[in-house]
Amino acid sequence: MKRVAVIGLGTMGPGIAQRLARGGLVVTAFDTQDDQIEKAKAMLPLIAGALDRLGITPQPGGEVRFTASLADAVKDADLVIENVPEKIEIKAEVYRALDGLIGPNTLVVSDTSGIPISTLQEHISHPERFCGMHWSNPPHIIPMIEVISGAKTAPETAEAIVALIEELGLLPVVINKDVPGFVENRILYALLREAIDLVEEGVIAPEALDTCVSWGIGYKLSVIGPMALLDVAGLDIYHSVASFLNRELSARADIAPFITKRVDEKRLGLKTGGGVYAYTPERAKELIAERARKLVAVRRALEERDPS
Repeated sequence: MKRVAVIGLGTMGPGIAQRLARGGLVVTAFDTQDDQIEKAKAMLPLIAGALDRLGITPQPGGEVRFTASLADAVKDADLVIENVPEKIEIKAEVYRALDGLIGPNTLVVSDTSGIPISTLQEHISHPERFCGMHWSNPPHIIPMIEVISGAKTAPETAEAIVALIEELGLLPVVINKDVPGFVENRILYALLREAIDLVEEGVIAPEALDTCVSWGIGYKLSVIGPMALLDVAGLDIYHSVASFLNRELSARADIAPFITKRVDEKRLGLKTGGGVYAYTPERAKELIAERARKLVAVRRALEERDPS
């Protein structure tokens, strides 16, 4: 693959585009909104700085250019990455528009966070050339990418995406079954459901919960995955604790009032100046930069090889 189109420049698009370009690919980035294009352009130097700190050197030929024309974005593309909002109807509209614009060998992938790929495939003319390519935010720093085949995905399509990820020096994770949320977000949302429930029930304050998770299980899980952690702790210990604790864990199927109340009040997080916590515009920018620096440092530490 040499030419890639990134469709949608919200939270993930700029990082995906810049990381692909750093790997030597020619990337054309598209959005329907001019302000999103301008925001994405402004983000590229910050993203490039993070990639520099990771030691990811630019490969020859890579570049990112921007366009407000979908036809221009996908012209001669080997791969189209759809990164538009998480609504099936919006994604379906993009796929219908692509039908008359892409070549017979162009692959299309979705960066959906959890809509089943088999569902999205129903809206594209060549479902065999379509699969999921779920990046993790921030995509230019976190190296793991989930690859998900739908019911009609040709094996060679998923194989080509896995090969691309490996060529970029990233970590493909093949998901064997097309389940909603795939794997990363299923684990994340299970954790978030329990965390929200504990805060809402007054068991712990939000700040204390964040400390507990970040410096407790989060610290361990960055080095020892959940399945390996079972062996470290002992399956007998897990069996014993789970025998009574599983009954106590949150199993709610709706969305907690803690969240719905804030959404109704338009308190959506960093982007609105407040969610669980309150943020000034200056503090929001500081947090984004600070967290990026820390993620870079953690990744560099995790990639270190034991000299022995």
